[in-house]
Amino acid sequence: MNKWRHELPLHLMMLPGLVILLIFSYWPMVGIVIAFQKYVPAKGLFGSEWVGLKNFLYVYNLPDTFQIVYNTIYIAVMKIVAGLVVPITVALLLNEVAREKIKRSIQTLIYLPHFLSWVILGGVLIDVLSLKGIVNQWIGLAGIDPVYFLGDNDWFPYVLVATDTWKDFGFGTIVYLAALTGINPSLYEAAVMDGANRWKQTIHITLPGILPVVVLMTTLSLGNVLNAGFDQVFNLYSPQVYESGDIIDTFVYRIGLIDAQYSVATAVGLFKSVVSLLLISVSYMLAYRFAGYRIF
Repeated sequence: MNKWRHELPLHLMMLPGLVILLIFSYWPMVGIVIAFQKYVPAKGLFGSEWVGLKNFLYVYNLPDTFQIVYNTIYIAVMKIVAGLVVPITVALLLNEVAREKIKRSIQTLIYLPHFLSWVILGGVLIDVLSLKGIVNQWIGLAGIDPVYFLGDNDWFPYVLVATDTWKDFGFGTIVYLAALTGINPSLYEAAVMDGANRWKQTIHITLPGILPVVVLMTTLSLGNVLNAGFDQVFNLYSPQVYESGDIIDTFVYRIGLIDAQYSVATAVGLFKSVVSLLLISVSYMLAYRFAGYRIF
């Protein structure tokens, strides 16, 4: 009884957050039933016709379904790889900078884009990468024909990966720089005594020292394989690049909100959510096994 009275204020502090979670996260899950109905807004959830798995079969038979899934996985995997390689490389380079002021200034500059939304960056990139943008002007100085980066299916996926990496690699760099501070300096001193140069110190001390964090970040990123970045793609793509840039989230947006096929859009969203849940569960299991990471 005394323990209950002692913990009651803590539970009351959690109550507002719990109520918000229930209202905005769990209550909307009732709408999942739309995926199994021929949903008509005028009839509501309880008046619409039940069609079972018909919506899922309809999506499966669409000619663009497999291309959209492929685009999503392809873009997301490239983003995950670039989101690991680039921050690690930059963190290792910054770790070699002796002057603290220069190091902090570079950290600040590369971290700033992380705070900008894709609505702002989308407008900037559309101007910069247009046929008359500054990038094509530089290319023109070399005698190369202008490239339509945002309208060419061959270029668009790589533009997405490059711009996403540029926006967010500053955050990852800070994570790996923090990991580097946890390496025992005496290991470097012993390596110098043994005649190891900076490259050998990096290979045999630095990289093994941050390996647990790299494994953790890699395994946790597996849950984002089906998240190729709706905000970014939505602000940059056009019908010209649907073939290479259309992903599951943008497909759900168009088919659900623009074409008003609510049942089909809900079916696609539910499929994605189930697969993402499985991937996230696997990633946390791997993170616990290889990096000792636990969420509780």
